[in-house]
Amino acid sequence: MKAVIMAGGKGTRLQPYTALFPKPLMPLGDMPVLELLLHQLRKAGVTEVFLAVNHLHHLIRAFCGDGSRFGLQLDYSLEDSPLGTAGPLGGLLDKLDGDFIVTNGDLLTTLDLRKLIDDHSAQNAAASISVYEREVKIDFGLVQTDGEMRLTGYLEKPVSRHLVSMGLYVLNRDAVAPHVKLDTYLDMPDLMKALIAEGKTVHCHRQSDSFWLDIGRPDDYATAQQLFAEKRELFLPA
Repeated sequence: MKAVIMAGGKGTRLQPYTALFPKPLMPLGDMPVLELLLHQLRKAGVTEVFLAVNHLHHLIRAFCGDGSRFGLQLDYSLEDSPLGTAGPLGGLLDKLDGDFIVTNGDLLTTLDLRKLIDDHSAQNAAASISVYEREVKIDFGLVQTDGEMRLTGYLEKPVSRHLVSMGLYVLNRDAVAPHVKLDTYLDMPDLMKALIAEGKTVHCHRQSDSFWLDIGRPDDYATAQQLFAEKRELFLPA
């Protein structure tokens, strides 16, 4: 099993931290989030990882090297310009085969990657998206009106729940190949919509007992640091 880690973003939401460090190297205690991901991938049976890099890529190369200290084979794909969340796959297709994992380089999760891979195979899917239920709170009274601006309903500080993408996927190489091109910008939602438009199965995988957090914002990053410090054993494979 191979994996691609998207590690080229500038992390603008996490500035000023990311002025000095690429977001995947932001530390959780004594360990960058990227190192944690590499350990999790290895536990799931991944042997080869491609890092799609851009912003401060020399720091990522210096830290990860050839991957041998993680028990992995690492290679790098340098973007000359931003290619989106799926575009870097265009330069890696000749190195990929069968099913492979794609993950953002800035997420903290306890998701069982082996279960994700097995579920993807069982569904015979072209792609599988890991999803997580997030709660959205509105701290105001929500006013509902008709076309004449007459009140039809009033919800005080409503709460809604939605399934969101975790930025973690299993893709089939032959299924996505027609939609990704070398040095061409493409975001993952557009790739997923292209697959379902041609009748392919895109499966949404959910593990209700798992945890996920995107560390892209300062408050979420602070939460991630606290959680990892308190419950390190939940995230780090033995």
